[in-house]
Amino acid sequence: MRREIVPNNREIRLDASEFIVSKTDTRGVITYANRTFMKIAGYSELELLGMPHNIVRHADMPRGVFKLMWSTLQAGEEFFGYVKNLCKDGSFYWVLANVTPDRDAAGHLRGYYSVRRKPSPENLAILIPIYQQMAALEQQAKGQEAIQRSQTYLAELLKTKNTDYTSFVLDLVRKDISS
Repeated sequence: MRREIVPNNREIRLDASEFIVSKTDTRGVITYANRTFMKIAGYSELELLGMPHNIVRHADMPRGVFKLMWSTLQAGEEFFGYVKNLCKDGSFYWVLANVTPDRDAAGHLRGYYSVRRKPSPENLAILIPIYQQMAALEQQAKGQEAIQRSQTYLAELLKTKNTDYTSFVLDLVRKDISS
């Protein structure tokens, strides 16, 4: 049984050279975690292996983003997104995540492979208000309606920009690289 972690306002920042890597099975249960993941999140390998990856889910993250992630992965596509995660001690850290379906030689899904890196502060300044609005909409409703409200908000916002979430995230990344 997981213990309740009380979030605090202490932020852990990845170095630009650090990459968090993990693998999960098809249900999102951790089968591999690199040392950077363990160091940043504050868990030992034994504490992570066999646990659902949402052990690091921060309550500030809109559920609509995770629903979008799972829909993208289940469609066989890779997911790119910004995620706020929770450390064992209540601290938090932001990542730019790339989650990819992991297939065997025959093409059968074995699980998911994820590489996360340090996001730029400029991109977080753009994303955080969007996520805050999504989370606020989720708090006003329950269950699937809450998720639908936040996803509708995100879709409508991105429609005004003539883009979708993946393209939006990748455009932000490209701007980082070119600047």
